[in-house]
Amino acid sequence: MSALNRATRRRLKHLPQLPNVWEGDRRTLPISLGAQASEAETRGDCVLWVDGSQGAIRAMDVVPADAGPEAMVRVLLQAMEFPQGSVSPARPQKIVVGDREAQFFLRGVLQQLDITIEYAPALPLVDEIFRGFEDVLKQHPPDLPPEYAEPLTQQAYEIWQIAPWDWLSDHQILSLTLDQWDIGTLYVSVLGMLGEEYGLLLYRSLDSLKRFRQEALADTSLEQLEQAFLEQDCLFLSFEPQEEILEAPEEMDLGALPPSEIQPSFGTLHPLEGLRPFLHEEEAAMVLVALNALHRFFSQHQPGQAVEAFPALSNRYRIPNPTDPAGKKQVSIKIDTMPALAEELFELGEGEEMPSLDQALDLLAKAAPVVRDDLIPKNSFFSLGAIPWQTVEVLRLGAPTHQPGETTPKGDGLPIVLIQTTRPKAKAVIQELQAAGGLRGLGFNPGQDPISHDRYDLGILQTQDNHLHLFGEFDDADPVHQNARKKWDQRCQKTKGWCGLIIAGGLTGAARGNPQVKDMLALYEVQSLSQQDFGLGILQLVPSLD
Repeated sequence: MSALNRATRRRLKHLPQLPNVWEGDRRTLPISLGAQASEAETRGDCVLWVDGSQGAIRAMDVVPADAGPEAMVRVLLQAMEFPQGSVSPARPQKIVVGDREAQFFLRGVLQQLDITIEYAPALPLVDEIFRGFEDVLKQHPPDLPPEYAEPLTQQAYEIWQIAPWDWLSDHQILSLTLDQWDIGTLYVSVLGMLGEEYGLLLYRSLDSLKRFRQEALADTSLEQLEQAFLEQDCLFLSFEPQEEILEAPEEMDLGALPPSEIQPSFGTLHPLEGLRPFLHEEEAAMVLVALNALHRFFSQHQPGQAVEAFPALSNRYRIPNPTDPAGKKQVSIKIDTMPALAEELFELGEGEEMPSLDQALDLLAKAAPVVRDDLIPKNSFFSLGAIPWQTVEVLRLGAPTHQPGETTPKGDGLPIVLIQTTRPKAKAVIQELQAAGGLRGLGFNPGQDPISHDRYDLGILQTQDNHLHLFGEFDDADPVHQNARKKWDQRCQKTKGWCGLIIAGGLTGAARGNPQVKDMLALYEVQSLSQQDFGLGILQLVPSLD
């Protein structure tokens, strides 16, 4: 059995010992806590240490399923020395675990630390937290609604077998008029002629299709390309190799694989929602009808080889409406080729190579912003408001930390976000902001509780190193916040987008909720950021665990 070295034991014994009882356990979750978990992560175990007296999670980590009992000790040491949230480093008086072997192992490792190790078959707080995890995981929707999964997959394989990319290029657009589900016409782009990736893009508007091609073919940065990708308004069907051949060489042409070795994926892109790798019922019904009609069209006009001509063709089809339980209703669909548009798009992109859907998805996965919530201490006080310009001048001269901007005195004052915590924690926040190069801007982004569907206004800070940090959650239906946001937006208009962040101390004193100038330790003058600047779409909130 491994043992703590003497130096570690001495360090731990210097921590204050609280008369608290901690619960700890290690359990396998059905899927990872991450939103985009890899297969390796889904087989991991979650190690959790909770302070039962304070009702707070002190440490949590996902470890490999085959990791030994040492993994629980490593997370326990984190709970003691580097706890999560706003709790302080400490040793517990007692530890309770739900596994006998873990109890015996911890007794041996934690000798001489004056900690009692006990076993209990039930751990109420840990059980409650893991139930919460499972409830959240159950809310994750399937990739396709169950009633549409089989017919959509079947239609996708039929598209794969007919291989329209053998004779259609991505600039040869088809219009698909259906006048159902609030959609008049879909504009279909076929991907695959270049042999890099295969699929169909079904744009909800012609403007979105044209704008993306223009921006993607322009001499833009990776950030601009990512933004252009997210601003598309389309549904998509893409094909990928089966998991067992994912490690195939890059030069392998996916189009040469039989249907048994590929798998279809569905999803949607929208400027406000971002990338969503699943379809809701209405979207699934629409895509199913569209694929059925496209398969008929491709079968009817399949030339058998690639051709340069893109003639004017038009056909009408009557497709069964999948939303009709009796199976009697049909959807009338008209499909037309668009030769004039094809010529326009070809001239636009002549000599240039469009980024593939896979390339854009890879770029998005690598560059997707993550909102962290570990910068602002828990239980901080925060508010929206404004400070008079005279106070701004005082802070510019007297605040210990000041990041200047280009504000001009207009309106009744500088719109500010005030964050008040204890003075030591305020200084720690300021140090982290300075380490990140300062503050780039702040703003608000919509969020939604996936269980209650309540909507929130999320306050977000963006540092100069491009990291995003949550500073507050505001109830979107709260009239007080609605009024504060309205005034905030009006004031930012008057200052041409300039606003401020004030970090203040004095949370536990008489100045709680109303810090004086002497309590204000930092003023950051920055630009207000919009939802589009963040590019996050509507964030799904994860319930608090402590």
